[in-house]
Amino acid sequence: MAPKAEKKPAEEEPTTEKSADKDGEKKGKKKVKKSMETYKLYIFKVLKQVHPDIAISSKAMSIMNSFINDVFEKLTAEAAKLARYNKKSTITSREIQTSVCLILPGELAKHAVSEGTKAVTKFTTS
Repeated sequence: MAPKAEKKPAEEEPTTEKSADKDGEKKGKKKVKKSMETYKLYIFKVLKQVHPDIAISSKAMSIMNSFINDVFEKLTAEAAKLARYNKKSTITSREIQTSVCLILPGELAKHAVSEGTKAVTKFTTS
């Protein structure tokens, strides 16, 4: 699942293009908002499923987002290595499952593999 794009108003970049209005007059430089992809929406949804009455601070949300990005990078790097070792150019669910078993410890890996298998089965049947 790809992270949802969120727009941050603080990160704006001016463009060099100028546009003309109806009268043909030139307007000033337009500002383009740079979108930032995060897992914040999904973290919040999972939190509400587990503890509906608990809130999360913006700093804690940022830490959780960084944690998920870090785990994602570790898993994809390991999956890429496995694909390379087997002389394949595609990362499949098998490489992801193996990388989960290699990266995550014990019981956590078993639960992650179980949930991943369930998600892939649900995706393929629909």
